Amino acid sequence: MHVERTWRLAQGATLSEVTAHLCRALGIAIRVLPMSDDPVRTRVLTADGWLDFQEYFVHRQCRPAVREFAFAGAETARAQPDALAALERRDLRAIIICPSNPFVSVEPILAVPGIRAALQQSHAPVIAVTPIIGGKAVKGPAAKMMAELGLEVSGEAVARRYAGIIDGFVVDHADPLPEPLQDVTFFRAATLMHTSDDRLRLAHAVLQAADVLGATQT
Repeated sequence: MHVERTWRLAQGATLSEVTAHLCRALGIAIRVLPMSDDPVRTRVLTADGWLDFQEYFVHRQCRPAVREFAFAGAETARAQPDALAALERRDLRAIIICPSNPFVSVEPILAVPGIRAALQQSHAPVIAVTPIIGGKAVKGPAAKMMAELGLEVSGEAVARRYAGIIDGFVVDHADPLPEPLQDVTFFRAATLMHTSDDRLRLAHAVLQAADVLGATQT
């Protein structure tokens, strides 16, 4: 997939066009949109200096201690127009930030001009799902990054990271409900997904939480 994407981008296709092509090839009917068709590179300041994310993640296997993140090109990138329009739709039931690494998966998207504002101005409730359960990340280096940045390794710390853009946050049943956070309502659900049924249950729980938030906002 990476070779195909790189080849098509080199031929002049946009990332949106490449993504649509891959979805068709894989039989994915849902429309998938990138945050931007412009290049944005994640860079990691570590104890060994600045590293490109793939160097840090693949070659160095996330071993160097993290100090800071930067998203080169984000300040001049243009939000993908259809993605921005989707966030601005008035008939949205919810905008969901899935349980992923806040630093290198979600914040690069928020760094593109216009996207953070679209979330803040949306008429739909914005709800995020914790990537941290019991003080550990389900997958990847999120917990390690949080500890190295001096943050508590918890869902509550992730919610605070998203403060100002989310209306609700879902923590796992294994964790207690966090202390109240201004303008954020906390919900609990089983967030660890092993099976398709687990995924469906969590999706329904998140939508129900979003409906509760939507009812209080109207």
